[in-house]
Amino acid sequence: MDFTLTKEQELLRDGLVKFLAARYTLEESRAAAKTGLGRQPEIWRSFAHELGILGATLPESEGGLGGGAVELMIVTEALGQALVVEPFVDTVVLGGGLLRRAGGERATTLVGEIVDGNALTAFAALEPTSGQHYDDVTTTARRDGDEWILDGSKIVVTSAPFADHLLVTARTSGERRDTDGISLFVVDLDHSNLPAGFESHDYRTVDDRRTADLTFTGLRLPADALLGGEGTAWESIAQGVDEATTAVCSEAVGLMRKVLADTVDYAKQRKQFGATIGSFQALQHRMVDMHMEVEQAVAAVYLAILTLGADPVERALAVSAAKATIARAARFVGQNAVQLHGGMGMTEELAIGHYFRRLTAVEYEFGSADQHIARYAALTNRA
Repeated sequence: MDFTLTKEQELLRDGLVKFLAARYTLEESRAAAKTGLGRQPEIWRSFAHELGILGATLPESEGGLGGGAVELMIVTEALGQALVVEPFVDTVVLGGGLLRRAGGERATTLVGEIVDGNALTAFAALEPTSGQHYDDVTTTARRDGDEWILDGSKIVVTSAPFADHLLVTARTSGERRDTDGISLFVVDLDHSNLPAGFESHDYRTVDDRRTADLTFTGLRLPADALLGGEGTAWESIAQGVDEATTAVCSEAVGLMRKVLADTVDYAKQRKQFGATIGSFQALQHRMVDMHMEVEQAVAAVYLAILTLGADPVERALAVSAAKATIARAARFVGQNAVQLHGGMGMTEELAIGHYFRRLTAVEYEFGSADQHIARYAALTNRA
């Protein structure tokens, strides 16, 4: 199997890495995350117009660069290495993917706005009693004349505090945990004038992401708010979640590469007992173990990336294997990096503490290792 990048893919990677190194500083991004909008709009516009990465995975017929899964890996790994908080996964991977598969005039228009950098989306799917089961949907949508009425609640909706559009899963038929009967709706948001029947509790997570818990109480939506066919959204949702999970795994590889490089560099400079700590054999072994975890994570992400276009069971098996591997590696690499840096590893001034918090969040985002191991086992037994 050939993992060599094409010239075009190398250009995409090198251009993005250079851009982030020159214009995306840790200080500015943390300031925006903690005290500002939670993102940097000018960076997002540059992603769209200077780099074109918001359409990197889309065909040219839809305004993209004609890329696919490998381009997704290239972009997300680079974003992870620079600890980018912009909502690429929420908007481009989840939002763009769900909208493309839904089809129709409304969805096609929104995809174009995403590629142009004029729309941000958030995926509202998880509920207070659903855990990580995206098919456990109790939020309901019912027809009322030419409108839909939405009732229910969603939790941990990342990017919702600044999203222009919410993509909401709701049940239009069937019983709880039925995959049939799940529909997808778009809710347009003006945060200065929220619609009646919509409540949002916004907060910042440990890794400096903006998220919200949402409540819908008789929220009225126009007829064209329904994306795709009524009650037929599950296959698209399952694929979208797998794609987003793989993107986050790829991001984690970028995070871990940076953490490992910084730790090795620190070990070459920090002195103890008259010698650099990198000369101590026990710590050398620790860093070799970190390197091995990173390489295993890379291999798992490659497999997941290369099976995103496979049948649903094969895709799910590879994605769950990658997520379980990433969860273990993220914990091992992050914790050991902090230990090797000593107490200063958790300070705000040092980059390693920020990377560690993001790795900790990645460990559980889109499902923990235990949940993905259980899914892998269930799919294997069924096969």
